[in-house]
Amino acid sequence: MIEFRNISKVYKMGEVEFVALKGVFITVQKGDFISIMGPSGSGKSTLMNIIGCLDTPTEGSYYLEGKNVSGLTFDQLSTIRNRKVGFVFQNFNLLPYASAYENIELPMLFNGKKGAGRKARVNELLEMVGLAPWAKHRPTEMSGGQQQRVAIARALAMDPPIILADEPTGNLDSKSGHEIMEIFSQLWKGGRTILMVTHDPAIAAFSKSTIRLLDGAVQDNGAVH
Repeated sequence: MIEFRNISKVYKMGEVEFVALKGVFITVQKGDFISIMGPSGSGKSTLMNIIGCLDTPTEGSYYLEGKNVSGLTFDQLSTIRNRKVGFVFQNFNLLPYASAYENIELPMLFNGKKGAGRKARVNELLEMVGLAPWAKHRPTEMSGGQQQRVAIARALAMDPPIILADEPTGNLDSKSGHEIMEIFSQLWKGGRTILMVTHDPAIAAFSKSTIRLLDGAVQDNGAVH
């Protein structure tokens, strides 16, 4: 489903160059659940941004479902991103003045999903994450764990095959974090492909395998640990 062939990413800041990724080869099969680990500055966020079509590599080729997307335009990448990838962030990134229902509905509004189908999908997702009674509540009226459930439901709005999660339990207590990981486990068992950045070995243990990054390079060839 995902293949990096000799991917490098260099950021230029005036005369200074920062190498975020160098010569990365990875392969992700459909239905994998992979943790991405490494110290701060190791390239985890850059790797995720390229996978999610939020950024492009400086060198190398990125194949998504067999298609080389490395050289596509911003608009082409945006279309792929909206259809193929759901994002879950550490800070939830919810609209604070919108209800749980409205936050989940937003991607469908952007993508032109019709009213009846949109309503049914939002209600289905609220039920799935256990928040049907909280549909009209705003994020400020919800716990961190509940907000992350809304964020997961929003990520699933367009039914993407790939979920990218960046420290999804980083702002949660251990109980809420475990509950969130149980949701991810169910999504994986249901056929989603999940890649998750985490610094916590207990959270990484939920995944099937681990890619370890150091100074922009993959260590241990992404072997299972």
